Amino acid sequence: MQDRVLHHAVFRILYLVFDKTFIFGSYSCRIGKGTHRAVNRLQKFARKVSKNNTQNCFVLKCDIKKFFDSVEQRVLENLVKNKIQDKNAIWLIKKIIKSFSKSPNKGLPLGNITSQIFANIYLNEFDQFIKHKLRIKYYIRYCDDFVVLSENSTFLENLISQIDNFLKEKLKLCLHADKVSIRKYHQGIDFLGYISFPYYRILRIKTKKRMFAKIEQRSEELRHNKISEQSFNQTTQSYLGLLKHCNSCKLKKELLLHSQANKSINSSHDNINQHYNVF
Repeated sequence: MQDRVLHHAVFRILYLVFDKTFIFGSYSCRIGKGTHRAVNRLQKFARKVSKNNTQNCFVLKCDIKKFFDSVEQRVLENLVKNKIQDKNAIWLIKKIIKSFSKSPNKGLPLGNITSQIFANIYLNEFDQFIKHKLRIKYYIRYCDDFVVLSENSTFLENLISQIDNFLKEKLKLCLHADKVSIRKYHQGIDFLGYISFPYYRILRIKTKKRMFAKIEQRSEELRHNKISEQSFNQTTQSYLGLLKHCNSCKLKKELLLHSQANKSINSSHDNINQHYNVF
């Protein structure tokens, strides 16, 4: 609990110092940003590039390979030192950075709130390169996933080596070769849990499967009285909130029917148990 409070305090301080240096197109773990706004911006960019879907729009989608495991701690420390002068603060931040390592002097722990701001600080160097050196107009990044849009596929192909070289030389990172793709926007762009098309958006199949698996897990917990019905309903409502951001009428009905069926089964079990308890 004390560690969590400390991490939140450090996060707040770093956020105030660094957030104003981040580009607008950085959407991870920032006030007024997030996945849904990033996906909305993707659609807005696509309309501009395609001139309201009358021309081709190509999307380069990339993923940084094992990002959190690959962060060079010394590089990160130097980036923090560029903005933070207080020796005690630097000592504490270095302690937090070095409290985890996947390999010597490398890595950030997944899940820590400080890791989220550290990731943005680290990749801000890449964002600045994209926007000011390469002068890319249509660029969006969410943590280690990013997209670049253009009407010219050859332009995007030529970007790949420049991006990979910068990541390797400056940040000791590299692109995930299997997750680099260039697709036409009308073919569907899989980004941040949704697949976006010119006139609609659907939930990614993996996200859908994960959603129903989670509902099934929570149903099992409800049947065994490990969670309350209120907690189960909160899970359902959170997924309904997720579905609000895409074309999902059938999925909403399926989710509600699935949830209601599981609650009914649990209710039947309770009635049976009450019946036998009478005797």
